[in-house]
Amino acid sequence: MTGSPQLDGLREIITGGGRLVVLTGAGISAESGIPTFRGPEGFWTVGSEVYQPQDLATWSTFSRDPQLVWPWYLWRRKLCREASPNAAHQALVKLEQHLGERFTLVTQNVDGLHARAGSCRDQTYEIHGNIDYFRCVNSCGPRRPVPDLPHVGEDHRFRTAWAETLECSRCRAWMRPHVLWFDECYDENNYRFESAVEAASTADALLVVGTTGTTSLPAHMLQIAKARGLPVVDINPNDNPFAHAAIAGPGTWVQSSATAGMSSVLSALSIV
Repeated sequence: MTGSPQLDGLREIITGGGRLVVLTGAGISAESGIPTFRGPEGFWTVGSEVYQPQDLATWSTFSRDPQLVWPWYLWRRKLCREASPNAAHQALVKLEQHLGERFTLVTQNVDGLHARAGSCRDQTYEIHGNIDYFRCVNSCGPRRPVPDLPHVGEDHRFRTAWAETLECSRCRAWMRPHVLWFDECYDENNYRFESAVEAASTADALLVVGTTGTTSLPAHMLQIAKARGLPVVDINPNDNPFAHAAIAGPGTWVQSSATAGMSSVLSALSIV
């Protein structure tokens, strides 16, 4: 672990009444056993055809063949539902309880583990959506929880028994997973784009846990933090742009896992 004494700077900001925005990514969920999106477990084989996430996680593919995409998402949802929040998720709940309204959590993860750990939904921005919800492709109604369906993951086929559940009860169009696809743009209504930008623009420090910031909104949040001269505290075992910003500025790179790094943060802030 490198640079941990510099967590004293974060402590000074917090004890001085500063606002904290936390950005989390796949690294925190990996410690709960959820496969990384782009890893081998993310691939999907139908017959002799092997699909990569970039092939399936698009509006283009869904609009063309929803019966190909839905089984993959239902399987990924099943993996997420079988996972449990880990010590890093719980540590962020403690941090939120300590800071109250001075805390904002921005997560790229769609697994819902932050909410299940106890994070306040009003202060948690799921900028890539939540795989446990679906919504009508015609936007004719609110998003709703995805019901449990039989035989998910037993094979890669679409089950006719799922069809009625995955149909909008109002307009009879397809329901779609409530997730941001590769060929879609962020917005406020579904993905809290403006809220996340506002959080980065008004925070006094940026805490990053388990992400390399390869998607555009996290990268934009980093640029805001750098432009404002904010301390960036990056918890990640691997080198990444957030670590570079942390080292170059008034922050620190905590080179560790999410659980170990968050334990260090709580210790630095005297939160038990």
